[in-house]
Amino acid sequence: MISLQSHEFMDPKIIDYIIPSEKVAHVQIGNSLEHALLVLTKSGYSAIPVLDARFKLHGLISSPMITEALLGLERIEFEKLTDKKVEDVMAVKIPKVGLHDKFEKALALLIDHPFLCVADEDGYFEGIFTRRALLKELNHYIRKINHV
Repeated sequence: MISLQSHEFMDPKIIDYIIPSEKVAHVQIGNSLEHALLVLTKSGYSAIPVLDARFKLHGLISSPMITEALLGLERIEFEKLTDKKVEDVMAVKIPKVGLHDKFEKALALLIDHPFLCVADEDGYFEGIFTRRALLKELNHYIRKINHV
């Protein structure tokens, strides 16, 4: 039987498994929805972090959020793409973890989210921790204990 109480699996720090901020597509607070949609489409991500000019994390934006903002009563209001800003439609309550948090905290959050934003203690964006990274480490751990 596999025990996930093992310190070998639950104790690694998230910082060792993140995709660093410089490799993650993002938008800034003042960007238009048009720019955000372009970044989302070109990156292929389902959602991207929203940062300020100093790289402080403020939320997430996704294509469905943008689409919802464009829907009028009788038509899609494409002009809102240039009129509305990212901060008008972004989600501010987002799943996130700290640099020094352990896998155990991330495990529960990653059930419902493909990635978690990682921020330092001052709220500055450090990168993302993906469900893939956690599953890859779990797979490695299971293979290791099965071959002992």
